Amino acid sequence: MTEHIEKIQFLISRFDRETLEALEKITAKEQFKKGEILLQQGKVCRKSYLIIEGVARKFTYSDKKEITTEFFFKNDIAISFTSYINQKPSREIIECLIDTTVESVDFNAFETIKKQFPLLMEYDILLTELYILWLEDRLFDFHSLNATERYEQLMKKSPEYFHHLKLTHIASYLGISLETLSRIRAKR
Repeated sequence: MTEHIEKIQFLISRFDRETLEALEKITAKEQFKKGEILLQQGKVCRKSYLIIEGVARKFTYSDKKEITTEFFFKNDIAISFTSYINQKPSREIIECLIDTTVESVDFNAFETIKKQFPLLMEYDILLTELYILWLEDRLFDFHSLNATERYEQLMKKSPEYFHHLKLTHIASYLGISLETLSRIRAKR
């Protein structure tokens, strides 16, 4: 993920003062408490949330069971991608797992200013590309790594926040049973 952050930082370093000021005007710093919801299922994802500090997760329900599809750590952008791009109701929920600080940007405000500032169009494309790369990596890992390897990769992603993740959420994210997760953890 470091190389992705470097790409974003390099692009932002090319922003002129006017572009930076326009982006800053539509960016709000927000604080959320543990358990607060950033996005409700059935609501349109109208903001993107850059995680500054904290942890959030994205999940949905299947057969009355929670299925965790994504964790968001520092420097991740928490959105329901399909809902955000299409401005349609979300199938997912985004919940803060601990007190979380974000920088939020309103979808409509961003759409308006990116027409005025071409580098913001590049920024938008880069973020979309990075999300696609993450998704492809996730799919590849899910099909090519065993459960222990997937668990270890998740631990490495953000070790300082890993202890905030509930075991049921981790098992769901990894696509394994809680019993299998317990066996993996016992071997470590």
